[in-house]
Amino acid sequence: MGNKTKVSVVGCGRVGITAAYTMYLKNNIGEIFLYDRDKEKIAAERLDFLHSLSFLGTTKVKVADSPEDLKDSDVIVHAAGAAQAPGETRLDLVKKNTEILKSTLPEILSHSPNSTIIIVANPVDILTYKAYKLAKVKRGKIFGSGTTLDTARFRYYLSESLKVSPINIHGYILGEHGDSSFPTVSTANVGGELIEALKGYSKDMVMEAYKKARDAAYEIIAGKGATYYSIAVVVDQLVQTCLNDSKRIFPVSVPLEGEYGFNEVSLSVPCVLGKDGVEKIIELGLSDEEKKMMKKSVETLKKFI
Repeated sequence: MGNKTKVSVVGCGRVGITAAYTMYLKNNIGEIFLYDRDKEKIAAERLDFLHSLSFLGTTKVKVADSPEDLKDSDVIVHAAGAAQAPGETRLDLVKKNTEILKSTLPEILSHSPNSTIIIVANPVDILTYKAYKLAKVKRGKIFGSGTTLDTARFRYYLSESLKVSPINIHGYILGEHGDSSFPTVSTANVGGELIEALKGYSKDMVMEAYKKARDAAYEIIAGKGATYYSIAVVVDQLVQTCLNDSKRIFPVSVPLEGEYGFNEVSLSVPCVLGKDGVEKIIELGLSDEEKKMMKKSVETLKKFI
């Protein structure tokens, strides 16, 4: 009853509203505010949420009439943007979603300057970097969901081959949340044992898992128009980590300032998350091949920045 935490979701399309509902089901946030230009739709979404209160608990759901209602949010999830259509890459969304970001972020920050902001809209790396430059806040206070979902998909596909729960597989997909991402095979491990040392390991097996993870969004979008369930779970995990100051490690998109030898770009690397967003960047010992792939990601993204 005394929970004072406040999370706001800006942009309540399929990703934003599913993320809000996922958080609502957990019943461990004081207030969830929904902010979208379609007020009638989100008023209906709110009502649909509230009809399950007798089974759930005490989380309050409110419709924000303006950015002023987002004041004092602990975390703001920025999911406002055009969705990826069949046949489009995430980078095809740069122009229109940059314009949306520029029109929403300054006013949001004017009312809630101390909030941790998680960028979810695509292309997430470009938008995260532009948001960081636009906001002029401490690095890490704004970060992107990055390759957290890509990594979860990668671990799932590896688990099918290795016959081990994905929870016990520790390996990342890093770089761009997009086609130039890459798997970190050299440091991946299962229960502490390097994946390359496992019986039955083959590079082909790992690359097949990576390709399935990389292309999963295209398959889902072709089949049902959008991905939103798994990214909603990712958003919930990132939000909960920040609210609880959990210091968990996720591969999220953050501006680099010399880490891994790069500057003036935002992409996914392993980061420690807490109440202030990204609190520490972890520099993995990448193989020479992985370093080349990270450079390719950087070069790809810099063309659009």
